[in-house]
Amino acid sequence: MRIGLFTDTYPPQINGVSTSVQMLKNALEKQGHEVYVITSNASSIKYNYEEAEHIIRIPGIPTGIYDYRLTQIYPLKIINLMKSWKLEVIHSHTEFGVGIFARLFAKQFNIPLVHTYHTMYEDYTHYITHGYFEKTSKKIVEYLTKFYCDKTASELIVPTNKTYNLFKEKYKFDKNIHIVPTGIEVERFFKENVNLEIAQNLRKKLGYTKKDIVLLFVGRIAQEKNIEFLLRAEQKILQKNKNIKLLIVGDGPDKQNFENLSKDLKIDKNVIFVGKVPWDETEYYYNISDIFVTASTTETQGLTIIEAMAASTPPVCINDEAFVDTITNNLNGYIFNNEDEYCDIILKLTKDKDMRLKTGKQARIQSEHLSSKQFASNVLLVYEHAIANSKNYRYGLISQIVEKIRGE
Repeated sequence: MRIGLFTDTYPPQINGVSTSVQMLKNALEKQGHEVYVITSNASSIKYNYEEAEHIIRIPGIPTGIYDYRLTQIYPLKIINLMKSWKLEVIHSHTEFGVGIFARLFAKQFNIPLVHTYHTMYEDYTHYITHGYFEKTSKKIVEYLTKFYCDKTASELIVPTNKTYNLFKEKYKFDKNIHIVPTGIEVERFFKENVNLEIAQNLRKKLGYTKKDIVLLFVGRIAQEKNIEFLLRAEQKILQKNKNIKLLIVGDGPDKQNFENLSKDLKIDKNVIFVGKVPWDETEYYYNISDIFVTASTTETQGLTIIEAMAASTPPVCINDEAFVDTITNNLNGYIFNNEDEYCDIILKLTKDKDMRLKTGKQARIQSEHLSSKQFASNVLLVYEHAIANSKNYRYGLISQIVEKIRGE
């Protein structure tokens, strides 16, 4: 099958969407499919075609939201090249920029369009409004999301029940919705595949001793990730155990604010902000940590949870639909509702090493069900569904035309 993946972000950019699209491309190619990527050029204002990798990078302008760029909605310069690919299905991973291009190209050349909804945009409007007109902006986001997903996509993919419920219950979406959890290359995080010497040297470099218990958070350092919760909880936890350390990996607009907060809370000696790390080094951070933690309620799925589980690092997550589909409480991870519950779970895990190891083993088992191979297989079923429906639709139109001619 010849497949076009349209996305606003792709490696070397690091975020959940770019990781998801790259994993999908790699897994589909391993199954023998031809996969082409159309994305924005985050490092140049020029077009760039990586022919060997089948990747076109379109120049765009910075949006001010992390490293996202807004591209032309119909870049004529690359149309003839894309026509030569003879795509059988288009899979868009964004509602804007490159996503609009996907919609227009699919319509013009009569190609079935599958769309994955990755981001709960209503949780991110503050980056545009800065606190003003929040209700209005959320309504606009709802309208645009419903328009793009309902009016243009042949089939819609969502990663969790949380997103499914958003479309069915709030947006009243009446087309097909396929729940397909995003997969990752879980093997990369398995302990037996990680260079232990590099991992041990990293732990020493960060200043951790054998007595230290390391809590890890990986993600954007921004207010919607609820990192303040982790910092304030850390202050309480340290009153019980001074050897519990918080390691925060990632970068974002609020990094300095949270570093200042950790100083104000007088916990900065126990909290390390690493900043952005290369994508191919993240597995070491999971493997030197004892527990993975997150209090974010804005995830559609949370790929970092799966990465932690693959590394046999037990996750402790806030009670949110994005996580409860993956985590079975007290089996392969832990779910908390408030700060007291969070602190209790962390302190229990800290005291009981066998409990941590047992949960980590179960987490590893669960992660194997979320491999990139399984992910690609599930997505392919949606592609086949979209193509079949498209053929039936075209056949129906032809039949109607023939019947009309005969009637005349």
